[in-house]
This record gives sequence, structure tokens and C-alpha cells, in this order.
Amino acid sequence: MRICALATALLIAAWLAAPAQAQAQTVAQTVAQLTQVDSPHAFGDTVQRIESTVLARGLSLIAKVDHSAGASAVGMSLRPTTLLIFGNPKGSTPMMQLQPTLAIDLPLKALVWTADDGKVKVAVNAAELYQRHGLTADQTKGFGGVAALVEAALK
Repeated sequence: MRICALATALLIAAWLAAPAQAQAQTVAQTVAQLTQVDSPHAFGDTVQRIESTVLARGLSLIAKVDHSAGASAVGMSLRPTTLLIFGNPKGSTPMMQLQPTLAIDLPLKALVWTADDGKVKVAVNAAELYQRHGLTADQTKGFGGVAALVEAALK
């Protein structure tokens, strides 16, 4: 927990030190590689529905990172924010054998948070993100299934 909090603090400090224009450019690039949707469900229900769908599809839930609890542990506050990490080695291992740098983006992830306006949001990496590893659009097509998983969970 301390390592996560320290890493988060270092990332925030680095981000705050960057010039405003560079920050805006970085945020725009990051958002372009995310698929983001509004959830019609409450925060806890959204997290639970995604977890259930992950398991129902034969994937393993590897970790559930409650960033809000981490913030609270260091005396800070953060709106509800949870990262679900999941996958299946049978699917990801052949991809990492093809291109080892994929390991930086795997296992798969879904971020659930409550926005400033109170809406619950979900974000996953867009399939195009994985092309940064030198893979073709056809090779990364399967990663688009994460957005479909979230969509199914939120119905």
C-alpha cells in the first residue's frame, strides 16, 4: 500500500511540475487511447457488475485496487475510484511471446470512478493503445473485447 501511495505521489509531483501546455497535450493523448462510458448504475453496483462479467467470461480477477482507500490511508480524500485488473494467461501469453513489451499494458484493466458531476464513469484502454507495441490493427483487434465486456456488464 505504501509503495502504491509513494508511486502515486511521485507521479502527481512530476505531473504538477510539467508546463501547463505539456499537461494539456498529455491529457489529450491519454484520453484518445481510452474508451470511456457513463454507467447507469451506482458506483458499487458498477464495480460488482464488471467483476461478475469478468468471472462469467472465464477471466480471472487478478486484483481490485481501491484508490479511495489508499488516499484515505494517507489522510487524503478521493472520490470513489477502483481499478479492476483481470485477464487470462491463455490469451495474453501468446501475445507477450510475440511482443514482450505488451506486458506493460497487461493484464487488462477497467477503471471505475465517480466524476465531479456525480456520474459513475468507466474507462478501459482502447484497442489502438496496443498498437504502440508494433502490432497491426488485426493483431490488436481482440483487445477491443474489453470495451464490449464493460458494455455487457452495464446493461
